[in-house]
Amino acid sequence: MAFKKDTVMGTMIFTVTLCLLCSFMITGTAELLKERKLAKKRDEIKRYVLMASNVEVADGQDFRTIFDQRVTPKLINLNTGEAEQMAVTEIMNFDEKMAAINPQTSVKPKKDTARIKTRAQDVRVFEVKDAQGKVASMVLPVYGKGLWSMIYGFVAVEKDLNTIENVVFYEHGETPGIGDFLNDKAWTDTFQGKQLFDDKGKVAFSVVKGGAKEGDVHGVDAVSGATMTGRGVQRAIQFWFGAEGFQVFFDKLNASEAGQ
Repeated sequence: MAFKKDTVMGTMIFTVTLCLLCSFMITGTAELLKERKLAKKRDEIKRYVLMASNVEVADGQDFRTIFDQRVTPKLINLNTGEAEQMAVTEIMNFDEKMAAINPQTSVKPKKDTARIKTRAQDVRVFEVKDAQGKVASMVLPVYGKGLWSMIYGFVAVEKDLNTIENVVFYEHGETPGIGDFLNDKAWTDTFQGKQLFDDKGKVAFSVVKGGAKEGDVHGVDAVSGATMTGRGVQRAIQFWFGAEGFQVFFDKLNASEAGQ
């Protein structure tokens, strides 16, 4: 039977077909854009991790290749300190922010010193090897409330799990012209060589208003006029390297090292 488009049935068939075609096109475009967004996010994380761990990327080198050669991502359960069994791609696509606000994948801290409200039960950490293939450092995520916004960053810790190798703060909404010091390499370089813990194993890192004293192995100078932002950085680091952050994970690593 010949199709007659000028009938009611013909119009309905044409309309449904057009709607289905548009739906397929939109779905396909959305999936394509989603993958591009995930790829961009993966690339950003790879860059920040390499920066935090002081891994240089020479001109002409592909940072993705260097990341794959030198870095092993892991998804750690903060309650047990154990690594989740997941593919690398799944780990790189893991959304910490969504995990932190999802009631099924997050908990409320008992002492919310970083003012984050909820904390994801799983977080990504990055084991970094040196040019000889030996583990040199661990890059760990930190975040906490500054004056106006959440401050997100990475702290690279040397193999002793105490000495800060470097830090990178990659996202914040602090006061322009004042909070910008978070991205000032001259300031973040002052973190290098500082120790997170005191002799008793308590988190002792601090951002010192008025300036850290000479020989202070735990303190970095605060920035004048940005006291609350600096305090937010201090609280974030103290929280994430404390009992409700990476402490259980670090205890597992230290026990494993002692048993070898």
